[in-house]
Amino acid sequence: MSDIGSIVQVLEQSLNPSTAKNAEGILKGFESQVGFPITLLHVVANSNTPISVRLAGALYFKNLVKRKWIDENGQYQISKQDVDMIKTEIVSLMIVLPDSLQIQIGEAISLIAESEFPDMWSGLIDELVSKLTLDDLVANKGVLKVAHSIFKRWRPLFRSDELFIEIKMVLDKFAVPFLEMLKTIDILIDQNLQDSTKLKLLLENLLLLVKIYYDLNCQDIPEFFEDHINEGLTILLKYLKFHSTLLEDPNEDDEIDPVIEVKINICELIQLYTTRYEEEYKKYIEISIQIIWDLLNNVSNQQKNDILVSKALQYMTCVVNLSSYNTLFNNEESINQITEKIILPNIKLREADLEMFEDDPIEYTRRDLEGSDVDSRRRSTTEFLRALKESNENMVTNIMMSYINHYLKSYSENPSGNWKEKDIAIYLFCAIASKGVITNSGITSTNLLIDVIKFFSEFIYPDLVGNVSNPILKVDSIKYIYIFRNQLTKEQLIETLPLLTSNFNDDNYVVYTYTSITIEKILSLRNPTNHQQMLFNKNDLSVDVLNNLLMNLFKLIFKMGSTPEKLSENEFLMKCVMRILLISEDSNSQSILQIIEELIKIVEIISKNPSNPKFSHYTFESICIILKYYQTAIKDFYSVLKNTLFGILGQDIQEFIPYSFQILSFVLESYPINEDLPIEYEQLIKPLCSPQVWEFKGNIPAIKRLLSAIISFKPSLFNNQSNITPILGIYQKLISSKSNDILGFELLECIMINIDINDLKQFLNEIFIILLTRLKSFKTEKFVKRFIIFLSKLSSLELNPNLNKNKWNSTIIIKVFEGIQPGLFIQILNNFILPNINKFNNLTDKKILVVGLTNLIVENYREINSNEILQILSELLKLLNSDSIKNYKTIDENMELMAEFDHDDFAFGSSFNRLNTIQLKPLDPINNNIKDKNMLIEFFKIKLQSIDSQYFHGIIQQLDPECSAIVHSLIM
Repeated sequence: MSDIGSIVQVLEQSLNPSTAKNAEGILKGFESQVGFPITLLHVVANSNTPISVRLAGALYFKNLVKRKWIDENGQYQISKQDVDMIKTEIVSLMIVLPDSLQIQIGEAISLIAESEFPDMWSGLIDELVSKLTLDDLVANKGVLKVAHSIFKRWRPLFRSDELFIEIKMVLDKFAVPFLEMLKTIDILIDQNLQDSTKLKLLLENLLLLVKIYYDLNCQDIPEFFEDHINEGLTILLKYLKFHSTLLEDPNEDDEIDPVIEVKINICELIQLYTTRYEEEYKKYIEISIQIIWDLLNNVSNQQKNDILVSKALQYMTCVVNLSSYNTLFNNEESINQITEKIILPNIKLREADLEMFEDDPIEYTRRDLEGSDVDSRRRSTTEFLRALKESNENMVTNIMMSYINHYLKSYSENPSGNWKEKDIAIYLFCAIASKGVITNSGITSTNLLIDVIKFFSEFIYPDLVGNVSNPILKVDSIKYIYIFRNQLTKEQLIETLPLLTSNFNDDNYVVYTYTSITIEKILSLRNPTNHQQMLFNKNDLSVDVLNNLLMNLFKLIFKMGSTPEKLSENEFLMKCVMRILLISEDSNSQSILQIIEELIKIVEIISKNPSNPKFSHYTFESICIILKYYQTAIKDFYSVLKNTLFGILGQDIQEFIPYSFQILSFVLESYPINEDLPIEYEQLIKPLCSPQVWEFKGNIPAIKRLLSAIISFKPSLFNNQSNITPILGIYQKLISSKSNDILGFELLECIMINIDINDLKQFLNEIFIILLTRLKSFKTEKFVKRFIIFLSKLSSLELNPNLNKNKWNSTIIIKVFEGIQPGLFIQILNNFILPNINKFNNLTDKKILVVGLTNLIVENYREINSNEILQILSELLKLLNSDSIKNYKTIDENMELMAEFDHDDFAFGSSFNRLNTIQLKPLDPINNNIKDKNMLIEFFKIKLQSIDSQYFHGIIQQLDPECSAIVHSLIM
């Protein structure tokens, strides 16, 4: 086993870029040694070790737990000895660590608790309770951190009996000491108001207690907390009014102090109580409103208070949405006071906002956009104002319009000096004009009391086309189109596009960024009269306009800077490139080589240090769009791309390897079949079959696809045992995994369809035994359904001769099972297939089932018992009569593709980022032959009529009345 010294030495090497990769390999080698995880934890706990090394160790320990603590089948991937020792020592070790290390080890504890707590770590809560102490507030804070790291897991979970049993077990042991600790900390704070060090530590403990208060109440209000609601909430509401000159530095603008953090979390807690437990909390609601009102009136406009103001405004918004409290806000005096004291102060631009606009424009843009992760005063104020307007639209609209007109008049009198007044007016107008929810198409509806088009013509259009006194007004005009794009006609939007495009020549970062965002959103609109179509297509915009847009965007991207980090900073520019390419389809043939060369240049720069997952994803998607719409030139594009793609593999750029694999797969899937397999692909087979490449979860779907593409293109490479065996080993590994079994079925389909049946014969029993072993050992509904669909696909291949070189049909499948064990297929039919036919919801699955099971009946009705035939026929008739089959029609693939790009949850790490443009759809052997419900029914009818008529009529007479009616309506 590696000792502490050698681990410290390797961790030190991991901090040096020149030795980091080698150090990571050494650490990976240590992982298989018993004792390494606990020794690593001891390194983290060793105060004599440099803090940088301890932090590296803490990060590695957390990631080790994440990767190897327990697999999807419930098996430990590290030794049981280490598991037991870690659970014994980790809490005691963590509570004495510095804050930076506690964060990482706390996350590790949370990960361990997911699989261990409560059943296999039943003593954890007792240990935590025993370590709660007022004698050592630093250690006590560590205990509370551990508790919060475990309990916060409950917040996003769906309610279940198991969850409530776990929460009750915790409450039985933790609730009483928790409340006593809360009350005692409150007393100690009062006693130590003049001791800054002690006070700060007490407030840090209080902050964790507030977070745990939320954790323990997040699913339902426990009886204990309901019984002690006055004790708990009296303390918490007190701290919304708390101030300390020792801890609150008026000169510190953006550093959030413990007092602010406590108030932020109390706001979240009382919002939980107000929205979820209104009946229990109602006597405190008016008190809370007054406290929050006072807080909003007295808090400074410093940046450090932004999140607090946002949370306070969110609380006010939730109260306004409660009908019981509408009367508190339902009069002109209240609205005027709210406007003057809350809305206007928090919607005005501050000096800090102007500084961010100039110094950190990308962050300004992200904060300003709806849906940003960062709470901003303006957005929370806007939501509050919209809630007020919904409760009394006429009154609030009239009051706000008077303010809007006042500010517009002030601006007109002195545009250069009063430009902020127009900014306020536009924000207020957008807030009261918006109605309903904000979707990918913008605002779904508007306030009928005001005219958004007229406002645009009078106050927005002039700023869009002319010079403005401040670039923020230009951004406001662009954002107005962004918000109300759904209210403009297609003709109006087309007229607006050249005006927007001219802003790409503006030097201001936010101006051209918002332009790209707005153009991307306009081009992603759906046709309002037919949501199955996009509003814009390649015929709506000239090739010159599209090319001009693209070249301007590339110029702006390269203008960002030459370093990978700066070049990839602005994902909005690249997303706009992607959307324009989607709209262009194949209309850019004259300049497409130049476009792909620009994209390759970008990939080569950002691959030196991938830092923005969204930018990277949109770049690769843009390449894929070109490949998709210019497949006839795929060979030429491969020549241009291969050095970059194989360079990513050769340099082991983990963040981009899955993208390279997917693009290489698509290239081969589209490659001319009369051409030889490029030598680079043949050289990849051995590395793709090595265990190391499969360790990274984000690689697995992409490697499977690439191997399948190679097998499909040149199956003769796998005509001997030495080449087939590794592929079958991968199939076994995938099919045995709960998370990857679908990929296992996909690889198996590729093997069965493409590799010559004569080369496969010796392996068939083993292949099917692996499936049966999984069915027996840990079957899931998902696996059983995929198993049934797999058999149905093989039985349906007759409809697609190009895929059925091996002449698969249901009779051959039955023979394989019977060769393993006589009577086995009937067991599978009765135990797995028949009980699950009615559980399929996916339309494609239902189609394949109909064809596969129909073939099963027709090809084997003399060998299968008539009772089983009757059951299969009954289930088939119900499938054919289901609503989804009745409404079955082919969906426009391009329309599906256009709708794929509305999510932004890309990240570097273990997750797989699928390239939507070239995603591989599941094998559907009947898709090209049966395009609608009538063709499916006709297939069913013709097949059944091929059965011996006497036998057929005998079976029909045994059907129950429901199925008999269906069969007569379909085929009689």
